[in-house]
Amino acid sequence: MPRREEVGEVASLMREVLAKLGENPDREGLLQTPLRAEKALKFLTSGYKMDIGKVVNGALFTVKYDEMVIVKDIEFFSLCEHHLLPFYGKVDVAYLPRNKVIGLSKIPRIVDMFARRLQLQERMTQQIAQTIQDAIDPLGVGVIANARHFCMMMRGVEKQHSGAVTSAMLGAFRTRKETRDEFLSLVSHSTLNF
Repeated sequence: MPRREEVGEVASLMREVLAKLGENPDREGLLQTPLRAEKALKFLTSGYKMDIGKVVNGALFTVKYDEMVIVKDIEFFSLCEHHLLPFYGKVDVAYLPRNKVIGLSKIPRIVDMFARRLQLQERMTQQIAQTIQDAIDPLGVGVIANARHFCMMMRGVEKQHSGAVTSAMLGAFRTRKETRDEFLSLVSHSTLNF
């Protein structure tokens, strides 16, 4: 079992990082920065400690409903695992119930569970879809993520207006063009205008 991380352990390392970057960690403006950075990083990676059972919290309901359920424009923030820079955007999630539905508020919580990790947008999109598939065994799940990545905006190619779109289509969303097209038309207004 991994040991429990002590408060200040990351802060101590952040203090070293500041010094290695040529800063004076003892100057007034930086005195509390290592501890604030530790708290921020722990929050931004809190998804590792989240349990899907506790996230869903029993909000699975037997319902006779066979039309598409969509939760649109779910905002998220995450950290790119390659540069530890933020990426942010919106996720649209849809599913076709078989016998069960999931509480609507649980879908954004599932998004947060995976966004609050060091992440790749592609992996996060797939994890959201697979988790919903596993939780309620619907006829299909569709997930679309639109995001802007600071690793592209602030460094490297420095393109401030480019975005990335990823999708995961499971079950009927993959095998039935009509289902996929209906989902895409219902979320087509979602853009990166934020």
